[in-house]
Amino acid sequence: MSKEVMKAPFVQEMMKVTANLYRLGWDERNGGNISYLLTEAEVGEYLNPDQVIRTIPMIFDATELAGKYFIVTGSGKYFKNVIDAPDVNLGIIRVAKAGDSVELLWGFTDGGIPTSELPSHFMSHIERLKIDANHRIIMHNHATNIIAMTFTHSLEERDFTRTLWQMCTECIVVFPEGVGILPWMVPGTDAIGIATATKMREFRLVIWPHHGIFGAGSTMDEVFGLIETAEKAAEVYTLVQAQGGAQQTITDQQLQDLADAFGVTAKSGYLQVGVK
Repeated sequence: MSKEVMKAPFVQEMMKVTANLYRLGWDERNGGNISYLLTEAEVGEYLNPDQVIRTIPMIFDATELAGKYFIVTGSGKYFKNVIDAPDVNLGIIRVAKAGDSVELLWGFTDGGIPTSELPSHFMSHIERLKIDANHRIIMHNHATNIIAMTFTHSLEERDFTRTLWQMCTECIVVFPEGVGILPWMVPGTDAIGIATATKMREFRLVIWPHHGIFGAGSTMDEVFGLIETAEKAAEVYTLVQAQGGAQQTITDQQLQDLADAFGVTAKSGYLQVGVK
């Protein structure tokens, strides 16, 4: 007999992280979404893959992900409710062979469907898996200070990245490749999905100005920590600006020293070593 799905580690992770994201104020109302790539073996411990509850059509060609399993947040679902009713607010799906629909294996018991940002998630998964086969998480939220910073700072990627690196010593170590930034775009469309996925070829963090941020990585802790670090740097930036601006900062040479000490490579051309 299959184990109880609610006790599956991947369900528990989704319950905990959505509650934490809501607590931090990064996923108000039904804002934000998460998709978590699962293996057939993981799903098979809890569900019969042959028992499809219903098929949900998609206006997106996900052929490259055909046969892959995901646990995802639902469209219009509030993160604050996931921990109390995961079977209503989450769904375990499999991409159909034709790539034009997903098969629901568990969840969305009220008739719900996956997040409206599923195309953006799937496109990003496709690109990240080409770079690292262990990248299983795509997380989108409305990190408050990142959003605020997109109103007051240049949106040129090098400028934005350098400011984040200068705000907290650990930033260049956590995301040495920097952050990608899109122009403002309408969410929930294939266009923003394509643009996000294109940035995901270079970056694990992609900012949607005046909206939020996308993060990618291998584990829930890794991706949450990645976004959390950038958000903390953006918060420090906002505080520094409110205090009249910086009188000193971490220099490029010091940033290079950090990169060397921790064995990471800063994005090419972002540092001018020797400039004080």
